[in-house]
Amino acid sequence: MRTPNQFIIAGIGTEIGKTVTSAVLVEALQADYWKPVQSGALEDSDTETVKRLIRNTRSQFHPEAYRLREPLSPHAAAAIDGVTIDMNTIRLPQTDNALIVELAGGLMVPLNDRDLNIDLVQQLGLPVVLVSRNYLGSINHTLLSVEACRNRNIDLVGLLFNGPTVPATETFILNYTNLPCLGRIGQEPAITPDVIQQYAQQFSAVFK
Repeated sequence: MRTPNQFIIAGIGTEIGKTVTSAVLVEALQADYWKPVQSGALEDSDTETVKRLIRNTRSQFHPEAYRLREPLSPHAAAAIDGVTIDMNTIRLPQTDNALIVELAGGLMVPLNDRDLNIDLVQQLGLPVVLVSRNYLGSINHTLLSVEACRNRNIDLVGLLFNGPTVPATETFILNYTNLPCLGRIGQEPAITPDVIQQYAQQFSAVFK
């Protein structure tokens, strides 16, 4: 049986706010953090970013299964590095703590010639928090992401909106999907530990 409060953070695309969301939930739950695949930015990885943004001393940071040099889709970055991402080597970290798992890119991003991020989600078997961000086309991308999860019977906890608020967009998405809104992370001028702490206080009640 899985430990309560273990979630996968998925986004409707890239640069959606998964890492900021992950930092907020890591702090809110004093959870461990794991990013199975890191593509690019190895000296300033998402793991290092989350480390810098949180203040609690309980969270542990588990090493990536794959660290790829180029900031590309994982399948392409892996090919450049001369490796193939093998799903059999990606296993959840052993921890009794809460756990936040951050995907590399959107749900349909390829990991190799056959497997997508959504296949990894199914393999790991954790419920998904889907992060959406308002932009032209985000309704389409959000609904497609929700439908993809539902077609595979993946447990969707709800939606979290990151960035500027567009009420008409968010209302339509929530009404159409009938998913709960877990909260919103606003358009902040800078993401600092103080900002993460403020949002963590808000979200701790939602996830506990």
